[in-house]
Amino acid sequence: MKNSEITGLSKEELVARIAEETENLVKLKFAHTISAIENPSRISKVRRNIARLNTEVTKRKAESATETK
Repeated sequence: MKNSEITGLSKEELVARIAEETENLVKLKFAHTISAIENPSRISKVRRNIARLNTEVTKRKAESATETK
């Protein structure tokens, strides 16, 4: 997921995507523990997507905090 796609999402959509990606990460880790997955770099990509989504949520919280001052 690109940053431009992430910035276009609403806050509710961001939270939903974080939950979805976190669930996906758990499934990938479990599958990799049981038997090696074909492309283990997918785990890193999912972790990066979660970090990007969390960064956008944090950025929006900071922006809304400065707007209320």
